[in-house]
Amino acid sequence: MVPAGIDLRSDTVTRPGPGMRAAMAQAEVGDDVYRDDPTVIELEERLAALAGMEAGLFMPTGTQSNLVGLMTHCQRGDEYIVGQNAHTYQYEAGGAAILGSIQPQPIENAEDGTLPIGKVRAAIKPRDIHFARSRLIALENTIGGKILPLPYLEEIRTLAREAGLALHLDGARVFNAAVALERPLDVVCSGFDSVSICLSKGLGTPAGSVLCGSREFIEEARRWRKMVGGGMRQVGILAAAGLYALDHNVARLALDHEHARLLAAGLAEIGALKVGVPQTNVLFVEIPPGDVAALAGHLAQRGIITSLRPSTRLVTHLDVDDAAIGQTVEAFRSFYAV
Repeated sequence: MVPAGIDLRSDTVTRPGPGMRAAMAQAEVGDDVYRDDPTVIELEERLAALAGMEAGLFMPTGTQSNLVGLMTHCQRGDEYIVGQNAHTYQYEAGGAAILGSIQPQPIENAEDGTLPIGKVRAAIKPRDIHFARSRLIALENTIGGKILPLPYLEEIRTLAREAGLALHLDGARVFNAAVALERPLDVVCSGFDSVSICLSKGLGTPAGSVLCGSREFIEEARRWRKMVGGGMRQVGILAAAGLYALDHNVARLALDHEHARLLAAGLAEIGALKVGVPQTNVLFVEIPPGDVAALAGHLAQRGIITSLRPSTRLVTHLDVDDAAIGQTVEAFRSFYAV
């Protein structure tokens, strides 16, 4: 059963509108495994150029795109340094370790989402037969809705170069970072050896991510994509949705950010709640544990869909408008007014 109402669980819940559906229906297609799909090729080339990279590789999911990126950078027994809160470490079912035989070396994220430079430096292993070989640093931007500051990215790039490590970016919401910073995408991606860019979160497509990097890197990644089941055929139908999103759904991310700020301002007036300050479209709200079950039912009765828990994430997106923000705030207020 498809949920109806105001869905704030994630920006993955959006549905393609008439314009995107028309673009998909009209897409010119071919067999992508043979590199015959012109719409896929256009999307890969366009997104790679936007990210300041040489080539791209279309995949069905961000999880697969990140996995292929890690497996292309690292051999069996190698190690990647990653944040405890990172999607590639915590939310991708351990794929790098299980399928790639790549050891994660997690370190605790700072409050702003960064990996402290000193902790990263200390985590890099010496060249010694007793240790996994440190090969890669993996970052995420945005992470928990937080934007990695540009000066920090320069610091981590310098460290990676000095240590001889590659640098991968899980850019599932990297367009949110670029729009919030009012910088081109290539500035936010500068210095990374690879970046995985998701199209099915803030950009609103039904599926798809593109892994970007050098031509040599992408050619090697193509083999890993095939191995993990990502070789698809007439997938220009999905790539067309990505091209439509690049044309219509990037600049409007600023509206999602504004809606998150409006939601935060409204909820902050409720004394029982502890409300974070959103930087993009992701808002965290601390709810008294004893209120969670009753509040979840109260919201559901009013058509507001959440994944309510003591620390709740609320995510705005292209299917959430001004009226939805107002209805959500009023629903919270009415619960606490009883």
